[in-house]
Amino acid sequence: MKLATLRTADGTRAVRLDGEVLVDLGHADLGELFATDGWQATAAAASGTTYPVEGADFAPVVPHPSKVVCVGHNYTNHIKEMGRNLPSHPTLFPKFAETLIGANDAIVKPDETEALDWEVELAVVIGRRVRRADEEQAADAIAGFTVMNDISLRDWQFRTIEWTQGKIWEATTPVGPYVVTPDEVGGVRPALEVRTTVDGQVMQRDDTGTLLFDPVLLIRYISTAITLNPGDIIATGTPAGVGNARDPKVFLMPGQTVVTEITGLGACTNEVVAA
Repeated sequence: MKLATLRTADGTRAVRLDGEVLVDLGHADLGELFATDGWQATAAAASGTTYPVEGADFAPVVPHPSKVVCVGHNYTNHIKEMGRNLPSHPTLFPKFAETLIGANDAIVKPDETEALDWEVELAVVIGRRVRRADEEQAADAIAGFTVMNDISLRDWQFRTIEWTQGKIWEATTPVGPYVVTPDEVGGVRPALEVRTTVDGQVMQRDDTGTLLFDPVLLIRYISTAITLNPGDIIATGTPAGVGNARDPKVFLMPGQTVVTEITGLGACTNEVVAA
């Protein structure tokens, strides 16, 4: 199934893609849906109001996750381009719900930065509460996968050795358009092409099969420290090709369009606009 959170005149609605229409699932958003027992059967059987896919206004797939956990240094090529050693454990940092925007929303370039960078990422969406998960529990906790563009303010990110301030800027991080269940993408460790283009020029291209730490391992690792709740999001890291690692460096500017896409999941297509 492909599931989304749609903005409508009456508020957001959780929906299922069915051909050229989006079917209302009876919940306000996917976070609310995933928090209910048996959500898979509910989503598959729903036959509510329908909305056209054409012109759909997608909200972040989960508008109000209790947490967004991001992983740095998870593709070998990206680690090398940033001049780092391969990590022995996942490198984690947070984002917050206020950081997220819809898959087709404009990215407003903050006045405070001249180093706005792109990062295509496979994001894992949690479908059931889990703590200290074993292998089976971690796999079962995956509701599905989506696309995230982990927009980064590099000049703020590298002010200190801790990255958070460059990663949490309000309303900068597209996520969506769909949460795609594992059965549609080859299971809980999918091997999918990820790609970023800026004004049609390919900037990043890799395969999620090359992740150092796969989605199941990440859930096991993170849930050891903290409970993962339905609707929580794990961004699994970005491959080589970010603007900050280029010579000369290249960053996003108003008037450009950045597209981050993953085979089978869809794309975030976002115009960069001035504040």
